[in-house]
Amino acid sequence: MSRPSSLLLLLVSAAALVATCRGDPDPVQDFCVATKVGDGEAAAFPYLPCKPSSSVISDDFFFGAQAHGASTDNAMGAGVTPGNVDAFPGLNTLGLSINRVDLAPGGVNPLHTHPRSAELVHVEAGEMLVGFVSTDGTFYSKVVKAGESFVIPRGMMHFQYNVGKSAARAMTVFNSQLPGVVFAAQSLFAAKPEIPDAVLAKSFMVDVEIVKLLKSKFRQG
Repeated sequence: MSRPSSLLLLLVSAAALVATCRGDPDPVQDFCVATKVGDGEAAAFPYLPCKPSSSVISDDFFFGAQAHGASTDNAMGAGVTPGNVDAFPGLNTLGLSINRVDLAPGGVNPLHTHPRSAELVHVEAGEMLVGFVSTDGTFYSKVVKAGESFVIPRGMMHFQYNVGKSAARAMTVFNSQLPGVVFAAQSLFAAKPEIPDAVLAKSFMVDVEIVKLLKSKFRQG
């Protein structure tokens, strides 16, 4: 292979590697307000089809659903109001989204990951213990109070836990219009079809009966 050909191959390979390591691609137009995908149609991530620009209005760039929090009357004492492209179509192609997290005293937004995004947690009321675990098993955490922020790197297992005596609220910002979420416990003990009991028992070094008990908790909701 000639030197110019080798150099071209190297540049193409490097560009492909950079593309796979980035977040959402940069937009190539002013905006692309998402339109719903019809039945039987598939939307190609990361972008959804664009609404015709002639029918775009100011309200397409407005989102008011997070003015009030989701209910925390549940087993986790947590409520999350998502502001991703599914809920807020004006975010399409812009590479960002925002959630509102409400926690009752003692409530927890349980262990989970966002496979396509880092996360900035900004506490607006109360105080939360925010933490994540790195790939080498190190646990990083901080009690974050109103007006303070904590960043969680992309893909790291993390949580928010209300350690205060009153309700807590945070806005969490992502560098993806659809960051995705994988809850640790649900993905292991409520997968469909089920992960074999023996696999989970070996993985956690516990008896199969304990695995069956944990699965039953999630079947009960």
